[in-house]
Amino acid sequence: MTGGSPTGEARMLIDGKLVEGETGATFDNINPATEAVLGPVADGTAADMAAAVAAARVAFDSTTWASDPAFRKACLLRLQAAIEAEQEELRAELVAEVGCPVLITYGPQLDAPLREALLWPAEMIDRFEWSRDLPPKDPFGLGAETARQVWKEPVGVVGVIVPWNFPIEIILNKLGPILAMGNTCVLKPAPDTPWNATRLGRLIAEHTDIPPGVVNVVVSSDHAVGEVLTTSPQVDMVAFTGSTATGRRVMAAASATLKPVFLELGGKSVNLVLDDADLAATIPGAANICFHAGQGCAMPTRLLVPSSRYEEAVELAAAGFDAVAYGDPTDPSNLMGPVVSKRQQERVLGYIEQGRQEGARLVTGGGVPAHLPTGFYVEPTLFADVDPAMTIAQEEIFGPVLCVIGYEDDDDAVRIANDSPYGLSGTITSGDLERAKGVARRIRTGTLGLNGGIWYGADAPFGGYKQSGIGRQCGIEGLEIFTETKTVGWPHR
Repeated sequence: MTGGSPTGEARMLIDGKLVEGETGATFDNINPATEAVLGPVADGTAADMAAAVAAARVAFDSTTWASDPAFRKACLLRLQAAIEAEQEELRAELVAEVGCPVLITYGPQLDAPLREALLWPAEMIDRFEWSRDLPPKDPFGLGAETARQVWKEPVGVVGVIVPWNFPIEIILNKLGPILAMGNTCVLKPAPDTPWNATRLGRLIAEHTDIPPGVVNVVVSSDHAVGEVLTTSPQVDMVAFTGSTATGRRVMAAASATLKPVFLELGGKSVNLVLDDADLAATIPGAANICFHAGQGCAMPTRLLVPSSRYEEAVELAAAGFDAVAYGDPTDPSNLMGPVVSKRQQERVLGYIEQGRQEGARLVTGGGVPAHLPTGFYVEPTLFADVDPAMTIAQEEIFGPVLCVIGYEDDDDAVRIANDSPYGLSGTITSGDLERAKGVARRIRTGTLGLNGGIWYGADAPFGGYKQSGIGRQCGIEGLEIFTETKTVGWPHR
């Protein structure tokens, strides 16, 4: 990646126009690695959000967007080309505002979703089962046989609220299905990472034929501005990715208008190493949870190992943690950069202190690295002697913190894995793939990687059980969630 400071788009996109906020106010976008101000961004208000909602409503109700699949496909392909034309600028921008290592922008932070998050839904426009026939039937036994069909139609206006950890990845994996299915939307990005979303708004306005109001981008330093999306009767659905606590508030607010919600929430996933696995080859890799400073909802932050080999496993994990390269996110040799903000740094350090107080053994890390006094860094941190009931084993920390937990046998491992309010993801390693599959069927979680397998993709449903969310992002299920179902009948001839 070339040097230099990125210059981001400060304006919002409302009704096809790039605009400042209603009041003209701005707030600062902060680089979490340097604590320097990157630049300003419009500070939208509830009135700005209401204007965006109204534009999305008009675009859905009064244009051919919902009824012209060929046009939608062409627009998605134009948007794809526009993003690709500024891919390197977007890469630098993500590193600067998210604090993610540049290394991972070549994978899940940018390049991986860019390869398919818009393209797969665009392709599926032609292949999706928009209608299906039911067999003719005389429903009431009156001698009047009826032909019947089931139609899939757009849900309408979708409010989209996204977090800061993988912002462009999450935006694209929502935007692709929402637009492909014929909906309009209003996007509210996290105030910690606004520029990737405002750049997307500018590309839509300047380089695509997407009609005004189909996509709107409203940025605000005030989280409460998002409540317009959850409460407005003009919004038909809310798609939210973020913490479980915020997800509960989104769901409660949406209930007033009985609008459906898609919620992709927190996780406390397991890395389960079965007793027939090669521990030396497997366990040092548990340090990969430090990737992007542990700021991923699907990261397996509970390492479950056989009690009979517990100390050996802890030593192997510690070696992995000691080898984690971290620091300046613009350095391609680093796996880990800072957490996103001072607030997040304090939150992670608070959990680490709570782990100490509850009796967990701090093996390595546990504080702010002395050689990185500037920036919101936390040391890669490993805890041993963790009881499954401890706070650090139950709550999502969202930092580079791993808990090592021992188990007696497969039944005990499954019990510990399922002893969580979450059920988002996880990994299982075994010398016997069929054994790993058998254990996987018993773990209540939405995704699992077996023996290093990776399930991720635009065609792969992602979401969680229990308090990890409602619904699925991506895959056929991730298309269907943005549709309504209509059943029709007429006399059969």
